[in-house]
Amino acid sequence: MHDFSQALTVAVTMILSLDEGLMRIIGLSLRVSLTAVAAATLIGLPLGAAVADLRFPGRQAVSVALNTMMGLPPVVVGLVVYLMLSRSGPFGVLGLLFTPTAMIIAQTVMIVPIVASLARQTVEDLLVEYDDLLRVTGAGPLRRLATLLSEARWSLVTTVLAGFGRASAEVGAVMIVGGNIEHATRVMTTAIALETSKGDLPTALGLGIVLMTLSLAINLAASLMKETARLQQ
Repeated sequence: MHDFSQALTVAVTMILSLDEGLMRIIGLSLRVSLTAVAAATLIGLPLGAAVADLRFPGRQAVSVALNTMMGLPPVVVGLVVYLMLSRSGPFGVLGLLFTPTAMIIAQTVMIVPIVASLARQTVEDLLVEYDDLLRVTGAGPLRRLATLLSEARWSLVTTVLAGFGRASAEVGAVMIVGGNIEHATRVMTTAIALETSKGDLPTALGLGIVLMTLSLAINLAASLMKETARLQQ
């Protein structure tokens, strides 16, 4: 117990003093996760809205695939991205393996199904209210999607926050494609795993505190967004 309290004290001191090594890891984690979420949002929101509103061959299969991919094990995603980016893979010539870009790609692949599936459900619920109105106004496919996404913006912000929470907590996939290289691809989750195995509890606890604080902030933001959406209805 004494060792834990001592490690916790050192961890808090490192956070408050903005320890350089700690801040570098946190900064890279945020850069990777935020970039992945931005990419997943640009892909996932229109995809989810299209699956909900448009009628096309294979629509049900796409919906099932998105729901299935929400539960993909991160290590499987990491393995697939690794094979694609390795020297013998189709994109090996780009030299992206063991770089932050590879980690962003892996996180994006994981988040897109989450964002798309949640967006699909949100838009389907919204269609109960807006479908007849959109038909009467003669809105085309693009205008329908734009209108639905705009009307569902508060709920979709919650969806994006859920994607960010998933990305920031990921360890398996980014470990495989990033390699956990110091000063290059070491993020909070991989650093926590490494420092714990090394017995460096203060650093692991410091990163854990930051990660938990980030998770709490995401959940609070999501709750506020839901409350705002409810009040505006």
